[in-house]
Amino acid sequence: MLGVFTSAMKAVVQRVSRASVRIDNQTVGEIARGLLVLLGIGKDDVAADGDWMIKKLLALRIFPDDAKNMNRSVTDIGGGLLIVSQFTLYGDSRKGTRPSFTDAMPAAEAEQFYNSFMVKLRADTALKVAEGKFAAMMDVELINDGPVTIVLDSHA
Repeated sequence: MLGVFTSAMKAVVQRVSRASVRIDNQTVGEIARGLLVLLGIGKDDVAADGDWMIKKLLALRIFPDDAKNMNRSVTDIGGGLLIVSQFTLYGDSRKGTRPSFTDAMPAAEAEQFYNSFMVKLRADTALKVAEGKFAAMMDVELINDGPVTIVLDSHA
């Protein structure tokens, strides 16, 4: 029997030609070709969810090979990763018109989880890893390549 989870680590992954994050008109993170990852941390997430997500992000084959088939990963192409914390991925608007975020991990705990995730991601790859700033109001700019957008869920 499958377990029932109320939340899971989520990511919206966009293949990009370039992407950047600005806070107060200052660039805080940017990459050239690679992945822009909007990352949501759920209230039930544990370290294994982060490990799964890192492994999946580094191996996800969504870049074209010479035959234009999606056969290459960000690791294969030597691309970059731009990670942006995004609790609004947990917005539940099934009731009413104002989203509820009860499935998102509380902010203080989520910040620790996010910081640990970033340390582990950087330890697991030699690729450029950039990020936004946790809980900041950010302007995210990207050129979606394809467009290719994939949604990942660590419990799916």
